[in-house]
Amino acid sequence: MNEAVAGIDIGGTNTSFGLVSREGKVLSKGTLGTRQFAEADELVHAVSADLKQQLQSLQKQYPGIRLLGAGIGAPNANPYTGMVEYAPNLSWKGLVPLEKMFSDALGTHAKITNDAKAAALGEQMFGAARGSRNFLVITLGTGLGSGIVANGEMIYGHDGFAGELGHVLVERNGRLCGCGRHGCLETYCSATGIVRTYHELKPDAAETVDSKEITRRALEGEPEAQEAYRFTGEMLGYALSNFAAITSPEMIILFGGLVKAGDLLLNPVREAFEANLLNIYRGKIKIKISELHESDAALLGSASLIYREAFKE
Repeated sequence: MNEAVAGIDIGGTNTSFGLVSREGKVLSKGTLGTRQFAEADELVHAVSADLKQQLQSLQKQYPGIRLLGAGIGAPNANPYTGMVEYAPNLSWKGLVPLEKMFSDALGTHAKITNDAKAAALGEQMFGAARGSRNFLVITLGTGLGSGIVANGEMIYGHDGFAGELGHVLVERNGRLCGCGRHGCLETYCSATGIVRTYHELKPDAAETVDSKEITRRALEGEPEAQEAYRFTGEMLGYALSNFAAITSPEMIILFGGLVKAGDLLLNPVREAFEANLLNIYRGKIKIKISELHESDAALLGSASLIYREAFKE
């Protein structure tokens, strides 16, 4: 082994980072709390210092191993400008040149993209979409993220922000979304969305009930929790049937905590999806679960930004 890529995933709560081999093996990793750093350059310095130590440790096992580059996944990241732009869940304000900051700190080539798009590229290189040139990845976390790959290329649009499927409107005058609009898909199909649904079905439930608890209750057979999953799956399947008409994907890959409910989510998703598909697409599009291990997926996705360039060259 003579090279590794730094994968960096910046979230609103935690930042994970590590070194990844060309074969998709996470060689080392670490985590820091994002909110403990008031300024972006403080986080960049801390992460870069840790990554350099990780590389030094690896060099004892693999003499001569070098850092090929650094891939970064972050909310509101623009791959065209290298900036994180007005990220609502980060304390840093305005435009933050995170790509250049990591490149300078690590002394290597860096690439940045939206975290959900990084996940999609990771699936293409290391996961369920290996060999596919046309697919969607839907991340079901606090919100609903997405990455659209068509004809082998990630769709970024003219400004770098294409593919915000979580903010497609699915309900006229529906639930208020964090973006300020009403009826966005992620207000129904996300960890936050299913909690809202559950509390509508069971108003006397404790406010502390979260999506993990709803999943546990659903798997144990509680009717309200199971109905919350049925409703969520039906809404998601309906929306996916519309998304299929845009790029005609070979597959749609679901990732995130909600998929741990298994068939409680997947069955209504698949049923609503097939029932609402245009005839020419029926029976052609697979709905699959991510093959990436949840704890490593973000690192693999970020690292794939660099490996993808290397493979092209």
